[in-house]
Amino acid sequence: MNPASNAMPAGMNGTSDLTLQRAWSALEAVPDPEIPVVSIRELGILRDVRRAADGTLEVVITPTYSGCPAMSQIAEDIALALDAAALAPYRIDTVLAPAWTTDWITADAREKLRAYGIAPPTGDCGGGAESASSQAKGEVIRFMPKPLAAPACPRCGSAHTERLAQFGSTACKALYRCIDCREPFDYFKPY
Repeated sequence: MNPASNAMPAGMNGTSDLTLQRAWSALEAVPDPEIPVVSIRELGILRDVRRAADGTLEVVITPTYSGCPAMSQIAEDIALALDAAALAPYRIDTVLAPAWTTDWITADAREKLRAYGIAPPTGDCGGGAESASSQAKGEVIRFMPKPLAAPACPRCGSAHTERLAQFGSTACKALYRCIDCREPFDYFKPY
């Protein structure tokens, strides 16, 4: 599954497995515990829902970064959603490769972040399907920092912003302030 696309999840492409379809529907509503206006699917954390070789429902998730403290809460919320939909037995697998990238955040989620007061990541980090394919093959991907323009203020839209701190409310965000409206805001750092 390429989380960056808005295509149907891999587990639902042409399948007649109603259990997989029900699981995708149940998990579509699971919010990110740190940013409740977006789902784990919209952020690209929910990678796949499939049948394991033993027939068990398998949910694959990837953290936004390897030390993300929200992953245990996400796994618990997934379990609650699957239990509520009577979809046991299931297994939740956390995978670190390919590494999550902000490229996997959907366009809808970016707009929801902006409306919530968080500036969404700008630019392309090169973490799309090609990067995921390379990482899955064991190839090393090196990211070179790109000079990016300061993010626009999610409140007034001004491009006149300044970074106050490398880390905001969570490690994956930076703290910025709008010079025009003077409001501080989080910026979801691209990586």
